[in-house]
Order: sequence, then structure tokens, then C-alpha cells
Amino acid sequence: MGLPSPMTPPLSSNSCADRVFSRRSTLPPASAVEALGETIAALAARLHAATYELLVLLREFDAQAGWNNGFLSCAHWLHWRTGIDLGAAREKVRVAKALAQLPRLSGAMQRGEISYAKVRALSRVATLENEAQLLDIAYAGTAAHVERVVRAWRRCDRIEEAQDTEHRHLGRSVTIWVDDDGMLVLRARLTPELGAVVQRALEAASERLYQESKQGAAPEAVAEEVTPAQRRADALGLMAECALAADLDRGAAGDRYQVVLHSCDASVVVMREGPDGSVLDVGRKTRTVPTAIRRAIAARDAGCRFPGCRARRCDAHHITHWADGGATSLDNLLLLCRRHHRLVHEGGYEVALAPGGAVFIRPDGRRLDASPPLALRGAHDHDDTIGAQSLRCWDGTPFSLVHTLDVLRGHEVVRAATC
Repeated sequence: MGLPSPMTPPLSSNSCADRVFSRRSTLPPASAVEALGETIAALAARLHAATYELLVLLREFDAQAGWNNGFLSCAHWLHWRTGIDLGAAREKVRVAKALAQLPRLSGAMQRGEISYAKVRALSRVATLENEAQLLDIAYAGTAAHVERVVRAWRRCDRIEEAQDTEHRHLGRSVTIWVDDDGMLVLRARLTPELGAVVQRALEAASERLYQESKQGAAPEAVAEEVTPAQRRADALGLMAECALAADLDRGAAGDRYQVVLHSCDASVVVMREGPDGSVLDVGRKTRTVPTAIRRAIAARDAGCRFPGCRARRCDAHHITHWADGGATSLDNLLLLCRRHHRLVHEGGYEVALAPGGAVFIRPDGRRLDASPPLALRGAHDHDDTIGAQSLRCWDGTPFSLVHTLDVLRGHEVVRAATC
């Protein structure tokens, strides 16, 4: 089939990679096992070309928002529809978009000359100005070589960007997520000034905890000893407690984290007000979903039950709403993230809990399967011009990262990035 992306012809034969490629032997295989190896190589080249076709189609699908029917993103749809890991799906969507602006890399992959692994790495740093040079690296090196070049390239970029105070300020960030084992993970990038303040506060809190621990009983086993990393974690918690105690959060201690939600799964506080708006009575807080049932749902569902969604912060949704007589019981509840909870309540989706799992119905009446089957189409159809001869591979020449970046970047920051 024709691919909707203009391709640039191969690099001229005076490039370094082409000269190396032209020296390789083109003798026919001398034995059956060598012929088997050539068959494997030919299939690999066709896989590279087929992956390129997939990326082109994925880019078009994303551009037309074909995933926007309940899924959070094109990557989430791809994860659901094809079964690949969500992280890998995000990378495929990113690479598909990047290749639209990289005709040389696109053409090489379309012809089966370089792998998706090389293109995935190069697309992080490639531009129209440098992709010809980077393509030479892809032709002449392995995927590991390419990854090393890209990591060093990005480090060069960070060193240059760090020289700009404004860029550092805009680059500050803190990321927080809950890991698979329930641990809260923090990752922060702070400006040097703010970082110094945070570091000093951590050191002070760590020192306080250390002095307090000296007054306690000595540990009876090595496993009970507190490591520096563990003490810093405790120090971070101490900093948070001190900040809240110092009037950072003006709420009363008992209600500091009370939040009002419009949800199937929320605490309810009944408050009576007089005609003038004055509070007459505040009722006891009651929980719509009891704690024991909530724990059972969390153990059963482990996250949002909507197909393709992996969110862990979820509400407990009544399949038959409690206002319509639905019981607050395990067989009438399932976990949904806020986005998909809203789709069920307001977006026209319906859900039922069947013996085989949750069943979701689209607004148009079609069933949304949790794991739809994949159809194998045109498995034996391929471009006969793509074969083992298409692959462009490393010939064993020793690889020097510093020399490679010196040639590509041509400035002193390379030394700082590779030392």
C-alpha cells in the first residue's frame, strides 16, 4: 500500500556509511544454515519496514483523533487495542509524530535499512539539520552505539541549556506518583538556589533525627540500623509535618484533608443552615462505601476497570446507583478513575459486572471489549525489494563516543558531557 509520507532518496554513495556498506561481501550463502541466516535477516528488514508502516498509520489515526472515544490518549488506545505495554505505546506515538519531520530517517526505515530501536533513539535529538549525520551513525553502528550517542547528545544539550538562568527557572518541576508497591515516589528538578534551601532543610532535619536516635536503644540487628537514605526519607516527612504545624495549611487539624466531592465514593457531611445562612447543625460524617468493602474492591480490581486504563487513583462506582436501590456491596461496585467515572455518569457509557469481568457499552450500543482479538492481515504479503541486503549494520569498527560527538557537535561542551 502507498504510504502518505514523502521520502528522501538514500544518501549519496560518498557518505561514510555507504562506503563501509559497499565493502561488505555480497557472496551467496555457502550452506543451508547460512541461507537460514539470510532468511532471518530478510525477515528483520521487512519487520523494520512494516513497523514504519504501522507508525505512519498510527500518526494518521492520532491526527484524526480516532482514539477519542473514551480513551485518555492515542497511547492508551494502542495499549488496549494491541496489548503492548503502555510505555512502549507512548514511545510509538511519539516516534510516529517525530518522523513526520524527519524524511531521511523515515526513508531509511521504510526501506528496511534501520530498526525501530535506532529510530526511536535518534528521534529524540534529530532535526532536519542534523539527521543526515545521525543517519550515518545509525548505518555504521549498533543500536547500543546509537543509544550512547543520543544520551551523550542530550547531556550536551542540558549542559548548554543549564547556562541559561531563565531556562533553569522554567525547567523546575516536582513529579509525584504511587509505585506498584504503594510507595510514594518523588522526583524533583530545582533551581540551584531553591535546591540549596531544600538540601539545607533536609540536612537539618536529618541531623535532628540522628541526635534523637542517639538517645534511644541501640539496634539489636544490622537490619534495624537506619541507612542515610532512610533517614533522609524520615527527614522529608519531618519537614512536611513542621510545615503543616507552622500554619502552612490553615484548616483545623481534624478537617485538614477533608474534601467535598460529587462522587459515588465520598464522605458525606450533612449541614443544616438557617434562612440567614447561619449554621444550625452539622451531622456526623458517614461513608457511602464502608472501609472493608472498599478494601475488598481495591484488592479485586487493583485500578480502573475501563479497558486500556491503568489509573490507580479511583472511585468506587455503583453499577446500579444507590439512589435507584443499588446495594453498596462488592458485586455492585467497581473501581473507575475520575475520567471514566465521568464518562459513565455523563458521557453515555454503560457498565455491568458479568462473571467474566466488567462489560462496558459505548453510547452507540457497541460493546467495548477488555482485550479485543488481533486479526492477522496480509501476513505473507511483503515488498520483494526489501530483504537481507537492505539491512545496514555495524561492521565491527571500534567505536569512540568522544570522537563521534566531536565530529557531530564540534564544540568544547562535548568533553564535559562525556567525561
